[in-house]
Amino acid sequence: MPPTPDPSPSITPALRLGIDLGGTKIEVIALDLRGNTVLRRRVPTPQGDYRGTLATVAALVESVETELGLHGSVGVGIPGAESAVDGRIKNANSTCLNGKPLRHDLQTLLQREVRIENDANCLALSEAVDGAGSEARIVFAVILGTGVGGGIVANGRLLTGANHISGEWGHNPLPYPEEDTRPPPRCYCGRQGCVETWLSGPGMSADHARHTGATLNVPEIADRAAQGDCDCEATLQRYERRLAKALAQVINILDPEVVVLGGGISNLDRLYKNVPALWGNYIFSDVVRTRLCRNRHGDSSGVRGAAWLWNTPDHRDARIHKTFSTAKP
Repeated sequence: MPPTPDPSPSITPALRLGIDLGGTKIEVIALDLRGNTVLRRRVPTPQGDYRGTLATVAALVESVETELGLHGSVGVGIPGAESAVDGRIKNANSTCLNGKPLRHDLQTLLQREVRIENDANCLALSEAVDGAGSEARIVFAVILGTGVGGGIVANGRLLTGANHISGEWGHNPLPYPEEDTRPPPRCYCGRQGCVETWLSGPGMSADHARHTGATLNVPEIADRAAQGDCDCEATLQRYERRLAKALAQVINILDPEVVVLGGGISNLDRLYKNVPALWGNYIFSDVVRTRLCRNRHGDSSGVRGAAWLWNTPDHRDARIHKTFSTAKP
């Protein structure tokens, strides 16, 4: 791989720019050094087009900096991880990223250092600093959307792990299988029955179609269930039971004070009552004090966390600072 360009030492960033590189949209947020939102913008993701994705990110950064007249550091949240071997992207459900030197290519285009982290890790970072998990020692953050991801912050540190896969609960098999989970569906990762195939938005829609023959998206299923549709209500109850099982497995290992939900499915209010009522059946404890919480920063939490990757000198090892004003560019 060609050498990575060095960031310009003569430019002091006045902004923290966060990029959320999602499967359906790319979002940028500009934060000032105190953490206030200055600008936020989103555009569609060029589907399956790696070069187009690079160009879109570069255009967003350029347009924001031109509009604000300020230079920014850049942090990027992605639906995957960088390989510990060569830095290329792995495990991304936006599969056009896999095997690509994303960090190098963005740094070449933007002519500055770029920090990249899994999007669920960015959510965890944001919510642990000043979000729903700000008072917790251990926070497990979950993205329930186009895919299913997870991130861990423990005692003020973002955990990434030896293989850069910390929190990847979505690619473990769904525990405690029942008849309606057989045969398990195939996951894009090549395995069968991954949590993601059941708990992502497309997973819920596919499950509903298998049981009813009707093709509906998550909002449609939720709306019809609220209006008394028995089939849609049954789909949501299956989903809640599976989510309870999958999170119980994580709680048995991490024992977090807080599980924070993000992604589109986190907007289903019923999850926060129904899932904790079920997960005690699968957690190895006489009492369960873990709280299931909606993210505090809405759908901007992950992109804020991407910007916050620059809030420490080394986001993989250094402790999280609580305010932007303490960070040195």
